[in-house]
Amino acid sequence: MMKKSFILLLVLFTAAYAQNKNFRFHLQGEQKTFNKINDENPSSNAINDILIVGDTIWLATSNGLSKSMDNGLSWTNYYNTNDFGTESVSALAYDTITHSIWASLAHSKDVSGSALPEGSGLRFSTNNGATWYTVPQPIDSLKDSLETYGYQGKNMLHALPVTVRVQNITYDIAITRNVIWIASFAGGLRKNRIDSLIATHGQAPWKRVVLPPDSKYSLNPADTNLSYTFCLSPVSGTYCSQDNYNYRVFSVASAENGVLYVGTADGINKTSDALKSPLSNDSTAWVKFNHQKNPDYAITGNFVVGLQFNEYDKTLWAVTWKATDNTEMNGVSFTRDGGATWQTTLRDHKAYNCAVNKNIIVFPTEDGAFRTTNLGDSWLVAGKITDSKTKVTLQSSVFYAAAFSTNGNQLWLGSSEGLAVQSGYAQAWTNDWKLYIASQKLSSGSDSHAFPNPFSPKTDICKIKYSTGGSSEQVTIRIFSFSMKYIRTVIQNAQRGNPIGVINTTATDGVNGVVDFWDGKDDSGNVVPNGVYFYRIDIGSKDPVFGKIMVLE
Repeated sequence: MMKKSFILLLVLFTAAYAQNKNFRFHLQGEQKTFNKINDENPSSNAINDILIVGDTIWLATSNGLSKSMDNGLSWTNYYNTNDFGTESVSALAYDTITHSIWASLAHSKDVSGSALPEGSGLRFSTNNGATWYTVPQPIDSLKDSLETYGYQGKNMLHALPVTVRVQNITYDIAITRNVIWIASFAGGLRKNRIDSLIATHGQAPWKRVVLPPDSKYSLNPADTNLSYTFCLSPVSGTYCSQDNYNYRVFSVASAENGVLYVGTADGINKTSDALKSPLSNDSTAWVKFNHQKNPDYAITGNFVVGLQFNEYDKTLWAVTWKATDNTEMNGVSFTRDGGATWQTTLRDHKAYNCAVNKNIIVFPTEDGAFRTTNLGDSWLVAGKITDSKTKVTLQSSVFYAAAFSTNGNQLWLGSSEGLAVQSGYAQAWTNDWKLYIASQKLSSGSDSHAFPNPFSPKTDICKIKYSTGGSSEQVTIRIFSFSMKYIRTVIQNAQRGNPIGVINTTATDGVNGVVDFWDGKDDSGNVVPNGVYFYRIDIGSKDPVFGKIMVLE
């Protein structure tokens, strides 16, 4: 009965945050079979997070984990392997002391007819992905209804036991010295010792972390004059009479000298005690910043879905969405004094993440990737991103992830439709892009396929993959109905493929794959009815290539 009630409560407070449905990452992508082998592309086009460690690029995608150790020339994909199965990966982190890589997993589960995210725990590796260990998603037992806090554990707080994995999903990971912190939405903020997890192969118990409730802006365990009586619960119910948005945790970031920032649905929490042992009886002191605390120097909104500390100038950047107050708005907030005052920028833009390289700040948003070099006084948005060799243009303007290479000479962007990397001058946008579009390999120079297939024009763009035979060619793609009635010209006499004399070194099967896009519309801009359609590809003077597409809304 408790489990059913708790799931219902989670459904209710998720409905209050409808934007969570597309929050930060995708649970479903192109469902294809990828093995743990070198491939020319990552395993999915929906990129949730990017982590670059030295020469290794790690991608969290809707089809599991991908990595490249040769700057994107080839990819190792862990989708459909014993360690990752068909799970999505929502967040990544790296520990420089143990040289371990950490990934959080999730999938979608049907609950009373609604598809809800369910946490699948973490995976970690201490040998760069050769061996992986499973960490179960932290859950409580029914008896975990009390939590101690304060001087010598003087305060016994009522707490809601999180006994299910539905919506107990890890959206972000941060690491301080020998401590791993996870932002697990309904599960709140939890921490563990990294050495204990490694020694037990992921089975060490996690500790629940007490944050300030919505009614308080600070907590101090050393204060002997205060007796805390609030309830540790994200929702009201059997255990608690009030909702606490500050216990719905979405993001976490470590800074210097044991400082940790935690983003929730009620603002940003800061502690300088992050280096304390995670399993000791000592409690952590916190201060909270939100939109209501200091309106003249406040964040744009209390729903904090991303945090990034910039070691170069000691600024903290936050993705701050509108929560419940009508005076809040979507935007970006940053502080140069540890949270005492905040400045805001990119107002009314819905960002998802942040990448920093000295004074260069990049935010992937719903309407493009934005770059600033002057603390947000001015922004440059990337235009349409076109592969400088194949001339294929990325159709999506929605970006979820960004990361600079270790030397700062490259910027990687993850979108809902593929991965892009920019090389060249880091201070500005350039035209030197390479695109990675996940798809099955072509079996020959005359092979082609469309994906997803069937596809819905309401939710996706149909991608048509074909080969130019290793050279630059003029290409025309037309769409026809089942009765071969003309519908649309996708491209006409467009230059595609590599320039003459340039070899595509990423095509391990020797076939140069090129991808173009059809949005499911006819020449008049109308979405076509459900049914079977054919495409015809004319490549230079070669024989035309044909294929079939099923449109199904």
